[in-house]
Amino acid sequence: MVRAVIAIHGGAGAIARASMSAEKEQHYIQALSAIVTSGQTILAAGGSALDAVTEAVRLLEECPLFNAGKGAVFTHQGTHELDASVMDGRTLDAGAVAGVRRVRNPVLAARAVLENSPHVMLIGEGAEAFAFEQGLEQVATDFFSTQARWQQLQRALSAEQMVLDHDGAAQTSGDPIDPENKFGTVGAVAVDLHGNLAAATSTGGMTNKQTGRVGDSPIIGAGCYANNANVAVSCTGTGEVFMRSLAAYDIAALMEYGGLSLKEACDRVVMEKIRVLGGSGGAIAVDREGNVALPFNSEGMYRGYGYVGDEPSVGIYREE
Repeated sequence: MVRAVIAIHGGAGAIARASMSAEKEQHYIQALSAIVTSGQTILAAGGSALDAVTEAVRLLEECPLFNAGKGAVFTHQGTHELDASVMDGRTLDAGAVAGVRRVRNPVLAARAVLENSPHVMLIGEGAEAFAFEQGLEQVATDFFSTQARWQQLQRALSAEQMVLDHDGAAQTSGDPIDPENKFGTVGAVAVDLHGNLAAATSTGGMTNKQTGRVGDSPIIGAGCYANNANVAVSCTGTGEVFMRSLAAYDIAALMEYGGLSLKEACDRVVMEKIRVLGGSGGAIAVDREGNVALPFNSEGMYRGYGYVGDEPSVGIYREE
């Protein structure tokens, strides 16, 4: 029997050591640990990898510390547009939504597309209409807003940038990872007791992004991929580069066609190929044997994993 495990991420980016708040850091550690534990509980009870990653990402969407769901970043126009995807490694079925504004949990909408739609991806109003037909919760467009994200947008607007370098404004945040230089996707990957793999990814996108911009998170093969033959992957980083390189699928392809191990394939993509194209970020991956890889080429990545029966292991910085 496979040793079941779940891994999660909450975004990657530059470390704001000068502004690090011990209290805020502890909030991140506690949130990551609790969400890993919830996934472990599902797997321990014989639940599917698909259920475990869906619930883990739903909880990440509910936590305003992360850029997905509640606490999502703002577009240039001062709105929220959310993207999410899920993939079942057992069947290669997948579901995704992009540009939704009123669905409380985009990952549940993506799961509904996987299970109840002949399509793989739905966008905008059509995705919302489908989600509400499925009985998913509808919220006001300001449900996702937080004051911290609004201030982040104002700083980005004043600098006319989508992603700002570390500056004085960021030093008041107390976040371990600089919120002005952070790729705020969330995701989860798992293998269950039956050997099935699954992956899920969700995001609010980039602060100050153009309305209508879609990154890698809902793109199957770019920000999310799972195949029982080899691996489940969820990515976080420079979305355009992860799309151009089909990063998640590339890890699977290197394992399938190149015979690389999980670690070798992840390092080749994240530490080499993404960098060559000027990209930054990371990935989480689990293979069919239950091996875990959490590579990132940025200074930090919110991450955690836990085997059934073990305590969760979580980290933020490179040396952890």
